[in-house]
Amino acid sequence: NTDRVGMIHDGESRFSIKGKPINHFLGTSTFSEYTVVHSGQVAKINPEAPLDKVCIVSCGLSTGLGATLNVAKPKKGQSVAVFGLGAVGLGAAEGARIAGASRIIGVDLNSNRFEQAKKFGVTEFVNPKEHDKPVQQVIADMTNGGVDRSVECTGSVQAMIQAFECVHD
Repeated sequence: NTDRVGMIHDGESRFSIKGKPINHFLGTSTFSEYTVVHSGQVAKINPEAPLDKVCIVSCGLSTGLGATLNVAKPKKGQSVAVFGLGAVGLGAAEGARIAGASRIIGVDLNSNRFEQAKKFGVTEFVNPKEHDKPVQQVIADMTNGGVDRSVECTGSVQAMIQAFECVHD
């Protein structure tokens, strides 16, 4: 529900500036110096853990991994397309790898992301800018009709459509 402006339990904002409430975006407040959250939204980190390393445990990795394993649910041997190879996309690729996907096709406009993505299980890469036809057609041609599962990790409406259309019938 993108219309939600407050906390999920009571609809009220926990933030203000000069006495005027500031609305949350989707129930999060990630740019706050201090915040109030529900206990279910907190993960305890070992105080000795290096924060520059554990920061990836936040939204990005867990969102992509969880979306792939818990929603897309690829089966062993299936093919998966991952649109966007940022933190969320790398988590999605890792989820596909853990699930046993045989082909994980990474799609990104930044070709520099492809080498890093291999470490997360991506087996093939497509940069839509390098093709004269729509990326969903490129993927359909690569896979004889489309992938088994697709995970969109960019937030782009165009990428959402492409991700939907690259899945076989």
